[in-house]
Amino acid sequence: MKHGHGHGQGHGQGHGHAAGRASDRRRLRQVLVVTTVVLVVELVGAWLTGSLALLADAGHMATDAGAVVLALGASYVAGLPGGPRSTFGYHRAEILAAMLNALVLLGVCAYIGYAGIIRLADPVEVEAGAMIGFAAVGLLANAVSMSILSRSETGSLNLRGAANEVFADLLGSVLVVIAGIVILTTGWDRADAVASLVIAVMILPRSLLLLKDSAVILLELAPAGLDLVDVRAHLAGVPGVVDVHDLHAWTITSGIPSLSAHVTVTDEALAERGVGAILDDLCGCVAEHFEVRHATFQVEPLSHEAHEDLGELH
Repeated sequence: MKHGHGHGQGHGQGHGHAAGRASDRRRLRQVLVVTTVVLVVELVGAWLTGSLALLADAGHMATDAGAVVLALGASYVAGLPGGPRSTFGYHRAEILAAMLNALVLLGVCAYIGYAGIIRLADPVEVEAGAMIGFAAVGLLANAVSMSILSRSETGSLNLRGAANEVFADLLGSVLVVIAGIVILTTGWDRADAVASLVIAVMILPRSLLLLKDSAVILLELAPAGLDLVDVRAHLAGVPGVVDVHDLHAWTITSGIPSLSAHVTVTDEALAERGVGAILDDLCGCVAEHFEVRHATFQVEPLSHEAHEDLGELH
């Protein structure tokens, strides 16, 4: 006789998730408005001043706006109820959005790098005064966006991606201002190309990190910081437990780690305490020690173990 038990999130936590997501959406919408305005301003600025660094910053702003649009869309999708086949809802849409965003960033990075190297070899004259003015607008706007995003408490991968980009944009705008000042005071036009290349180098690690974070979730790897040997040892310490096998851990979406295991229990413990009490102990164990609140356990009597297939993964 096998007992299956799904121990999901409580109603309170579900409401907390939804409320957190709604406030995140409001923040993202505000940032999208700010970012779009600055994007237009910087594109006009790049055209008027001939500055590649301003164009690089605008390019970064465009991916930034794209990231926010993706994050918003994914947040709406993640809130949709699951259907007969999408049993976890549509949480993974958020992770796909983060991965797509990372790939777009890499493309922008490659273009800025290519254009910057050409300009280093053959510098173009730049209107430094206006360049500083346009970059200062970007700087101020990014500071506003950062303060909006940093007030979120959900720890969403999407929001983190958006916040990282806004911060990189902030540094990008600082670099454009510095390049403008250098050109204004020394007349060294190559400062513009140097600033654009530095912005490209800044975009690179952020996009690679976002790619790695989303790939870890899509590949069903165990969440970082969750030691399965430690989990097994804790579960084996629950009274009556003889063996823990087929232990799996993965992440549905950022902030929702999941775990499943087959647990062999002595017939005496089952007879004495019942399956319910043992399941409560097992669920309490992973919730308390590892903060995993989405766990599924299959409890098996020791007398049944001979019939259990302990072969390859299935």
